[in-house]
Amino acid sequence: MTAPQQDSSSGATLKDKRVLVTGSDGFIGSHLVERLVADGAQVSAFCLYNSNGSLGWLDESPSFQQALKDGQAEVVLGDIRDPEHVMASVEGMDVVLHLAALIAIPFSYVAPRSYVETNVIGTLNVLEAVRRHGTPRLVNTSTSEVYGTPKEVPITETHELRGQSPYSATKISADKMCESYALSFETPVTILRPFNTYGPRQSTRAVIPTVLSQMLVGAEEIRLGAVSPKRDFTFATDTADGFVRAALTDVPPGEVIQLGTGRTDSIGEIVEICKQVTGSSARIVTDEERIRPAGSEVEILLSEPRKAKELLGWEPTVSLEDGLAQVAEWLRPRVDADKAARYHR
Repeated sequence: MTAPQQDSSSGATLKDKRVLVTGSDGFIGSHLVERLVADGAQVSAFCLYNSNGSLGWLDESPSFQQALKDGQAEVVLGDIRDPEHVMASVEGMDVVLHLAALIAIPFSYVAPRSYVETNVIGTLNVLEAVRRHGTPRLVNTSTSEVYGTPKEVPITETHELRGQSPYSATKISADKMCESYALSFETPVTILRPFNTYGPRQSTRAVIPTVLSQMLVGAEEIRLGAVSPKRDFTFATDTADGFVRAALTDVPPGEVIQLGTGRTDSIGEIVEICKQVTGSSARIVTDEERIRPAGSEVEILLSEPRKAKELLGWEPTVSLEDGLAQVAEWLRPRVDADKAARYHR
């Protein structure tokens, strides 16, 4: 394999580059937009259209709001499923960072077609726009869920893919569409595969904010699904750094690079760390509604982070303990006692 041009480690930045971020209004997307603004990029924030004109988490981002006033950023309200609008939004961009997706695994059991339309067709729309406009760089967001329960750990990028949920099946499909465009058209797409990202702004449908929210309102019982599955947790700002580095590093079209810490913790172990962070003594109670179908539960995800370090110069900087403390502090003034234990698909 040809050695990559590691622009990210040689001092190059995205300053003054025109960067479109799909899914800017979401959890990871908003952190990435803030990083891009800090780096001096000209950011086009593609957010899901709604009648209220809400920008999701970007409504609460002082740095993004200032960038709007300064002319460093713009908002594009739209829907990734609309090919014409995506085509128009991509025109003139130097980099497209594609994060827009439906991500909740439990809801994919209920509404799988919506996941196909957003995650697969939406990615196709982005790929086709990048191909037709000749955009120099596209980074597509994958997920560690595409591996299913792995045959061996740590997991490398060459591990086989297995769709154990409708969500993961659509992300596999999106990855394969990227692969096909890379091979068929030499579309300059990098497939970035984060493991379990967590941090401020994450939806309470995810396990860490679910646990911390219940503890912060003083619950004596923490309602959870299975606690034995293990995950490799990466802090949101570290994930955002991986996207920036992927945008700056020349690798062959279709290259797959995963972002993970190389550490895995069970949900039960996460609960124990959260107890230390919050001072809680709550006990776990199993909520059957939160249990995945037996064949759909992924038992362990553990990354081999070597490739990201070698190609991107990327390494995580925030420890799990410090990251959980940051999430708890962010959640503390925002938790609602009436909603903390509510199951959110």
